[in-house]
Amino acid sequence: MIDREGPVLAAGSAEIVGPRLQAVLDEIVCDMSGRAERGLPADYIPPLASVDPACFGIAVALVDNRVFTAGNAEQAFSIQSISKLFTLTLALGMLGDSLWRRVGREPSGDAFNSIVLLEYERGIPRNPFLNAGSLVVADALLSSARAPRETIGEILRFLRFVAEDDGIAIDPVVAQAEKATGYRNAALANYLSSFGNLTNHPEHVLGVYVHHCAIAMSCRQLAMAGRFLAARGRNPATGHSVVSEERTRRVNALMMTCGHYDGSGDFAFRTGLPSKSGVGGGILAIVPAVASIAVWSPGLNAQGNSLLGIEALDILSRRMCWSVF
Repeated sequence: MIDREGPVLAAGSAEIVGPRLQAVLDEIVCDMSGRAERGLPADYIPPLASVDPACFGIAVALVDNRVFTAGNAEQAFSIQSISKLFTLTLALGMLGDSLWRRVGREPSGDAFNSIVLLEYERGIPRNPFLNAGSLVVADALLSSARAPRETIGEILRFLRFVAEDDGIAIDPVVAQAEKATGYRNAALANYLSSFGNLTNHPEHVLGVYVHHCAIAMSCRQLAMAGRFLAARGRNPATGHSVVSEERTRRVNALMMTCGHYDGSGDFAFRTGLPSKSGVGGGILAIVPAVASIAVWSPGLNAQGNSLLGIEALDILSRRMCWSVF
């Protein structure tokens, strides 16, 4: 049920940061444009390999409803694993804590597509942001909707709802490329099924998974979509509840500990912000009670996280004194 207690505002924080935030973002874009080392785009998904590594965008949506942008903040990109944040939110809304019987809440220390821990722990993924964990979440959503097309539509409608933007869509070229080259994800799905941790056919689960990873959004759209995680689970523009405050805290905690795979600890050490990355080069970061931040630079580091995106968020968190610590 949606309640209507009024807009959620930070306790003075957003009002203070606004005047200097645009200048900081512009300085970050200028700094990033001069960086020689930019990382490498994901080459195992052909459409991502061809994205211009010079691209860089950043957007900040404050909980008082102001939005600040710089660089290529209006250019759409493949959000990839950032979508796992929204599918998890949906699944928790449908199933509640029963979801945790099928997927854990611990950091893995392994690559996002590793099969090693899945074998060792007998088909229970360490957390919902690993590929295996997100496949379990996709399966849970599929069981609720009963058809892949309906499930994909529900995910897309949720993103459009929280971003207040009906222009958000799935990139069919990326979806097809992921389906054609996703051999390891297929192995993970079949392995999960062999342990009884998928209730639907692996092909159907994979279909849902690759399509939500292929959603394309701009930094502005993504920052808008993440506002409820900065505003205690509410849409700050309307005050309407998206998820409970308790669930918001839990999702943010998972972002902090697991959102960058085997680079999560280092990212938390540097920025002190809950965040979720994707191999399309995007990162969504949350400053509780203050802002939702989206940054995009397609070049990745060795862990599959945006190299310059991490640098930019490090600078931004220090310049604005944004850290949960």
